[in-house]
Amino acid sequence: MNRPVLLLNGNYQPLHVCTTKRAMGLILTGKATVVENGRGLIHTVSDVYERPSVIRLRYVVHPPRPRVRLNKREILRRDEYRCQYCGRQTTNLTVDHIVPRYRGGQHEWENLVAACPQCNRRKGGRRLEETPMTLLRWPSQPRATARYLFGSYLQQNEEWAKYIDGW
Repeated sequence: MNRPVLLLNGNYQPLHVCTTKRAMGLILTGKATVVENGRGLIHTVSDVYERPSVIRLRYVVHPPRPRVRLNKREILRRDEYRCQYCGRQTTNLTVDHIVPRYRGGQHEWENLVAACPQCNRRKGGRRLEETPMTLLRWPSQPRATARYLFGSYLQQNEEWAKYIDGW
C-alpha cells in the first residue's frame, strides 16, 4: 500500500506522487478515478478494487508554480553527483559556497556547487577568483519540469512516461 501513485490534475497535468493508500482514499471518496492499473487488485472483505498506478482528479485545481527546493540533495542532483571543480563523480560530496558566506556570499542556487571534500578543503574560505580552480559549469536554479520532479520514479513505473513527458 506504500507504492507510489502518480496523481494527475483534471487536465492530465502531473501534480504529485502519493502512496497507494492515499490514492485509494481519493478514489473511494469520488475525488479521483483510476487512469492506469498496472499492479493488480486489492481485495477487501466485501469488494475488489484495482490497484492504481496513475489516478486523475475529477476536477481541475490551480496549483502554485512548482519550485525545486534548495537543499543538498537537489544541489547534488543538479550537478549530477559530480565535483564541479575536478569533475570526479562520487557519492561522497559536499556543498561549497563559491563566494563564502562570511565574505558576503548568499545561500542560493547561483552560489552553491557540489564539491568533493579534497577540492572543498583546497578552495577553503577563499573566493573562486583567488584560487587556481575553475568550475566545470556555472550553477543555476534547475527548472521545475515534470521530468525533473518525477523522473526518478520512471525506472520502476514506465507507464508514467506518457503523462510526464507530455508536460
